[in-house]
Amino acid sequence: MKKRILALALSASMALSLAACSGGDASGSGSGSGSNSNTGSTGAQKVGIAMPTQSLERWNRDGSYLDEQFKSAGYETILTYSDNDTNRQVNDIQNMIAEGVDLLVISAIDGEALNTVMNEAGEAGIPVIAYDRLIMNDNASYYVSFDNYTVGTLQGQYIVDTLDLDNAAGPFNIELTAGDPADNNAGYFFNGAMDVLKPYIDSGKLVVVSGQTDFDTVATAGWDSQTAMERAQNILASYYADGTQVDVWLCSNDSTALGVSQAIQSDYAGSNQPIITGQDGDEANLKNLVDGLQSMTVYKAVANEAVVTLD
Repeated sequence: MKKRILALALSASMALSLAACSGGDASGSGSGSGSNSNTGSTGAQKVGIAMPTQSLERWNRDGSYLDEQFKSAGYETILTYSDNDTNRQVNDIQNMIAEGVDLLVISAIDGEALNTVMNEAGEAGIPVIAYDRLIMNDNASYYVSFDNYTVGTLQGQYIVDTLDLDNAAGPFNIELTAGDPADNNAGYFFNGAMDVLKPYIDSGKLVVVSGQTDFDTVATAGWDSQTAMERAQNILASYYADGTQVDVWLCSNDSTALGVSQAIQSDYAGSNQPIITGQDGDEANLKNLVDGLQSMTVYKAVANEAVVTLD
């Protein structure tokens, strides 16, 4: 019986990092107000929190945890979700600046698209914490995230261990689905997994039947489940319609895994259930784990990430 696993990328020492970004002003990232123990010299009282979307369970949890953490510490908060629309996120952040926030916590839809509004925040003297997704702008004071490369290596090592690649004869067929190219983390997830798997691909123990191995080809805009499903359906129709067996499908997160799982259920001609990886521990995917439709997920305690952001 195939082992199902909920892998943890949880502890602060292993999976969480808080780094000062070059050119940023670090003084405002942990300030508070009144008699609160987090009181800082800036006396910040209002925090703007810009999340990418409510369509993914992950960001609902992050937004809620951040909102709760800052409110419990005595801050006022403005929380927005931008429906994966970069222009909308820019507008949301501009509105927060106009409302006089003292700190911005931004999980960017596309970090490269925020330069203008980031400069506006800098001109207004508002420090910015890049939350989970790196923003390459000198006005970002801090970057807080998990060890995203390690998340990928956990997925890759799970595949190695489950297929017993060091001992099994093989070959085994594998397909790859990565994340949003606009998300800086997506490359780390993918590269972490591929650094583990590449020796087996090079040796022929793992075979990518579709030949699609580079990040740009296997990426999934917006981490969208429907997009991942449609690409998986195309791969299955093109390369597996004759009953060729796909043994494993590397998916960088749970929303893409959900789409691939749906394609396997509806369009796969083979008789086996492929190994499917994931990340985030979303509710629908946990159900799929129980039902045997997904093999593993890497759970990241986003509540801990919110705590580190406040600290």
